[in-house]
Amino acid sequence: MKLYSYFRSSAAYRVRIALELKGLNAEIIPVHLLNNGGEQHSETYKQINPSELLPVLIDDHFTLAQSLSILEYLEDKYPHPPLLPDTIETRALTRAFCLNIACDIHPLNNLRVLQYLKKTLNVSEQDKNIWYRHWIEVGFQSLEQQLSDSNGKFCFTNKPTFADCCLIPQVYNALRFDIDLDHFPKIQSIYQHCLTFEAFQKAAPEAQIDATSFK
Repeated sequence: MKLYSYFRSSAAYRVRIALELKGLNAEIIPVHLLNNGGEQHSETYKQINPSELLPVLIDDHFTLAQSLSILEYLEDKYPHPPLLPDTIETRALTRAFCLNIACDIHPLNNLRVLQYLKKTLNVSEQDKNIWYRHWIEVGFQSLEQQLSDSNGKFCFTNKPTFADCCLIPQVYNALRFDIDLDHFPKIQSIYQHCLTFEAFQKAAPEAQIDATSFK
């Protein structure tokens, strides 16, 4: 099994968490999103993923992109331990929570969007950061309400699920941009709790083989 990853890619981070939680070994193949104009744009990588995005999972002869699709694939093929709750309703809530992050928050702040703001629209660094913080805070307000019934340890139920795989990377990004988590106590509590577990620690950006320039 191979995972094409970048240490700060939140989408790749989601998959790394799931792999660690399931105890699956995957060779990490770094794709640097900034070096040489972005290695994801190379002809070699485009043969693997024409969308030029991360992550990509290769399991034997099967290749799959899109982090949430990869999570579903891993759950189907390697069901133990499960990363989806037992009940239909809670599974649906978990998936909805993940989609809020992957479809509503993350795309607005993805690297290619931020680069377009700066390089094409000539947005200043300060205004780019204002843009970033705005959409994170709007998204987190919704997520915090969705977590109203959480015990503050994990997003749903008393075990990690897809939701935690998606939330932790998004919080990591928020902290990089100095967003105050005190306004989001459930999110803050879950983030701190998850980081006490080895699986989340091993999946963290600073633990990756390509994190040579980590700050």
